[in-house]
Order: sequence, then C-alpha cells, then structure tokens
Amino acid sequence: MSLIKENKEDEPERKGIFTTGILSTTDDHKIALFFTGRQHAGENLKDLLKQRIDRSPPIQMCDALSRNAPGEFKTLLANCLTHGRRKFVEVLQSFPEQCRHVLEILAGVYKNDQIAKERDMNAEKRLRFHQANSGPLMEKLNTWFHEQLNQHLVEPNSGLGQAIGYMLKHWEALTLFLREPGAPLDNNLCEQALKKAILHRKNALFYKTTHGAQVGDLFMSLIHTCNLSGVNPFDYLTALQEHAAELSKSPDRWMPWNYTSAQTESS
Repeated sequence: MSLIKENKEDEPERKGIFTTGILSTTDDHKIALFFTGRQHAGENLKDLLKQRIDRSPPIQMCDALSRNAPGEFKTLLANCLTHGRRKFVEVLQSFPEQCRHVLEILAGVYKNDQIAKERDMNAEKRLRFHQANSGPLMEKLNTWFHEQLNQHLVEPNSGLGQAIGYMLKHWEALTLFLREPGAPLDNNLCEQALKKAILHRKNALFYKTTHGAQVGDLFMSLIHTCNLSGVNPFDYLTALQEHAAELSKSPDRWMPWNYTSAQTESS
C-alpha cells in the first residue's frame, strides 16, 4: 500500500509492483524464495547470485522475458517448453492439423522425461536418455518449423507462424535439457510455487509497507519450502521459535529437512 501511495504522490520512475518466485533445487532439496516489491525477477535473482562464491553458473529455468536476466551474472539459460507448447494450444482450433503434429512430438518428449523419473535416473543418465530418444524428436520438430516458414506454408504473422517463430527464436534455451545434465523441461514447479503468493494476495489483499512485504515473503518462503520437503510448517515454525538460540548459532542445522535431528540433539 505504501508503494501505491508513492505512485500517486511522488510519480516514481518505476511504478510496477511485482512478486518474484525462485525455486532452487540442490541435490535432493528444494528451497522456495519469494520477493515482493519494485524489482523484476532478474534483479532479485541478481541479488541472490551475489551470495554465491566460487561456484559454477547455475541452470536458470524461466520463461523468455528479458527482465528475467540476472545482469552480469552468468547462468545456463533454459526456457520453459510448456510456454512454447501453450502457444500451439492457443491456436489449435485455427490450425488443428499442424498444431496436433507439434503437440504429439512434444508429448513424446514429456513421455521420455516421465520414463526417466520412473526409472530414477541420475542427471547424467537422464541426459543420455533424452539425447537418444528426445533429441531426434526435437530435431524433427526443428526441421518441420523451418519447412513451414521457408516453403511459405504458413504466414509468419499468423497465430501459427508466431508460435513457430517463438520456438525458433528461443531454440537453444528450450533445448538445454539435451546438452546439460539436470536441466528441466519447463518452469512448472516455480509457477506452482507462485500460487502461494496469489493465494495470500487473495486472502490478505495488501501488505501495508515494504517491510511487511518482506516479513510475508519470509514466511511464504519457509512455509512453501516445508511443503516441498514434506514437513508440517506449523511444527517447523514452532520448533524454530523454541530453539531460537541454537538456530542463530547453526542455521544450517535447522532447515526443514534436518531440523528434527537438531531437535533431538538439543533435547
């Protein structure tokens, strides 16, 4: 609400108010982070990457918006295949035959990813599996896209042409899963995490101040990280308050996935 007031009274250079959701996956652990304010997603990611010291560039999965870029920090950029697929779903009624062709090929890629999950493949095995089975499918799709445009089988400015153009423009980022171990196909996990922010916004309507937004973001981050770890958020937050002194000394021992062992040791 303070930023809305600022928009009306002070005419700031940037008037937008955004909520960024970042879902970090390391080993078997997932951490959700939420940031609310004037900064775009890329700016929030930039602030986060400043905390990384002497580490290799992380895989960054996001949609293709330029404001998701974290400035000077290098990442291995992967774009969301679901976003590309959705553009063909949107024009399915106008171009049923062509869109079904694309959707069937992408369904094969997702089926391969499901097989990799069911077989509990590690990142390297999953990469080789996708290269062998999804690589030819994506190459077939790429060839078909170029044929449609080069042979003037589709109008570039039509809905189908724009969907094809989007895929070709971001092809390298859309196919990172064929080159980099552990690269996901889509950004669905992070989009699901953002539903937490939407639900809270629906229930609470507004934060009064930017500090209130930071507190709300902190609790949303902790609660959704608990959900991702299969931990009861109420029990976890209660434990943090009961063991505040131990928490401040060794916060790494009080993460949602290991706090019960720390509780046992301190009791």
